[in-house]
Amino acid sequence: MSAHPDTRTEADDVRSFWEGLGLPGLVDVHTHFMPERVLHKVWAYFDALGPLTGGVEWPITYREEEAARAALLREFGVRGFTAMLYPHKPGMASWLNGWAADFAARTPDCLHTSTLFPEPGVVDHVRDAVDAGARVFKAHVQVGAYDPADEMLDGAWGLLAEAGVPVVIHCGSGPAPGKHTGPEPIARVLARHPRLRLIVAHLGMPEYEDFLDLAERYGEVRLDTTMAFTDFSERLAPFPRRALPRLAALGDRILLGSDFPNIPYPYLHQLHALERLDLGDAWLRAVCHDNAARLFGLPG
Repeated sequence: MSAHPDTRTEADDVRSFWEGLGLPGLVDVHTHFMPERVLHKVWAYFDALGPLTGGVEWPITYREEEAARAALLREFGVRGFTAMLYPHKPGMASWLNGWAADFAARTPDCLHTSTLFPEPGVVDHVRDAVDAGARVFKAHVQVGAYDPADEMLDGAWGLLAEAGVPVVIHCGSGPAPGKHTGPEPIARVLARHPRLRLIVAHLGMPEYEDFLDLAERYGEVRLDTTMAFTDFSERLAPFPRRALPRLAALGDRILLGSDFPNIPYPYLHQLHALERLDLGDAWLRAVCHDNAARLFGLPG
């Protein structure tokens, strides 16, 4: 197990953060739960400094088993979280979606999460997941190495836009660029499906301003804060301070994300990184709870 702060002390500090803002808790739209053998392979990839990590040392802070990880989020006061999972080849998505449906059934505070991949039958897979109650999808352009504007996905994006189901999508080029990362491919998707509720992971790191452009152009585009502004990310891909007023103006469409458990620092650090932007308590309340609670229909 990776060393991390005493969980009782850390939980107290996290709760003090959101209590100080007058919130009922946090909603984190970017947390990872997946079949244990898949997650262990992900951890092994980070440990080996695989190329998609950018070759950066990346210790996993919360290397606990599934139940302990879920319990820790509850101790932190995270009242809604996700099971971000993603395929890297054909044939995986349907199997992962079956696991995620079971996980959501036994984990009521987890938003039922599904995923997709450009392969024959993808529209049927997505329709089945939506019919089964999926409330959010995960797409990972970097790991999946696919073009999100692939015609094979067009019907799936249209179905999700019509259903109003949000999609958290890793489409920025951090921590390492891929053939189809960056703003241009996803801009082609949005041109065809302007009502698609995309949540751009990591604020689109490192192409922050390009993805802010897309959020300003399309009213259903949102961005999550995953790893942004932390000391770790600021060393690798600093957010341009000239863009902070734009981030403030989009305060109703910025959502808290953490990448828990796969983060190389304590959970609290993400919250403090947002706080030190000095964008005000109202902005923090919206980002850390209210925007996601409204999007997913969570009680106040």
